[in-house]
Amino acid sequence: MRKTLGIGMVGSGFMGRCHTNAYSSVAGIFDVPLKPELKILADATPELAETAARALQFEKGTSDWIELVQDDSVELVDITAPNHLHHPIAMAAIAEGKPVYCEKPLACTLEEAREMCDASEKKGIPTLVGYNYLQNPLIKTAKSILESGEIGEPVAFRGVHAEDYMADAKAPYSTRLDASQGGGVFYDLGSHIISLARYLVGPIDQLYAMQTTVHPKRPEHPGSDTMKSVSVDDQTHSLVQFENGCRGSLEASWVAWGRKMHLSFELNCSKGTLVFNQERFNELRLYEANQRPGMDGFKTLESGPAHGDYAKFCPAPGHQLGFNELKVIELVELLKAIQGNVRCWPDFREAYEIQKVLEAARSSSAESSWFSPVQMEAS
Repeated sequence: MRKTLGIGMVGSGFMGRCHTNAYSSVAGIFDVPLKPELKILADATPELAETAARALQFEKGTSDWIELVQDDSVELVDITAPNHLHHPIAMAAIAEGKPVYCEKPLACTLEEAREMCDASEKKGIPTLVGYNYLQNPLIKTAKSILESGEIGEPVAFRGVHAEDYMADAKAPYSTRLDASQGGGVFYDLGSHIISLARYLVGPIDQLYAMQTTVHPKRPEHPGSDTMKSVSVDDQTHSLVQFENGCRGSLEASWVAWGRKMHLSFELNCSKGTLVFNQERFNELRLYEANQRPGMDGFKTLESGPAHGDYAKFCPAPGHQLGFNELKVIELVELLKAIQGNVRCWPDFREAYEIQKVLEAARSSSAESSWFSPVQMEAS
């Protein structure tokens, strides 16, 4: 009989619902070593917690996340709460010796991220951070193409994550706009394109960033006439150089009208090119050099059962995966790591490396100078 794993989750918003869907689905799709059991859900108030616990089918709700972390029935602490709560909840869970599943970004400051990373590694506790776009079978296919050498070495990477949910100047102030709570578009969206860049190309050696606040004031609340100042970036543009010599650019914007989920990249290599856009994330475009004249061009790889975990969801090609399926695949990796007490990926260490890039961009923009992520660690 399959062993169970008691889940304690903090937060019941969009990501909380996505995680719950994954817990409820995973054991029926994958042959996982542990079957999640939804034990406790914590949220801001007792009423909100109880209502959400019933809706998401947790056994109980609480407004006290400390109670959740310390409860013996909870064997995995899942953090989908606002960014400023990631550090205290994770550190409490690690002190209890419990694995942690945390949404991105890892923390509000590099110091907090380093503490979380060091503490989990010292205790040998499996951790996972929700960079779920890395779990796309076609992204893993892109990685295998690169590793095979068939399109040569990376030469240039151009990555963008653009959306428009803050494009309207009337969009109200929120924690996303608070620098002390990990606010700003590069933290919120740029972290995803950084994760893809690091996965496909490798560590970033240095960067030069320009961060811009497009709307310096926002309504304090929806429909409010009271305006609140904004200091974080609405858009970030950066030039980057990778440790392997590849060069390129990374951009993020939440004020790009018309863009809903434009997480995309073009990776030029010495013998070919890869192109991807999350808005069509069941497609990967591939160009191979030395094609027949007049017949050369990109070909489109459509996701299907030949692409890794796709086959677990559907035996037929072209039927497509969705956002929630990526969360299920992500969870499989975590359950295997917990059962085997081995490192998961992307874990707190990888999230910390991503956060060094985020902080280097802030420093670069503030000082109009090239910065290295390594400099941020030293500081």
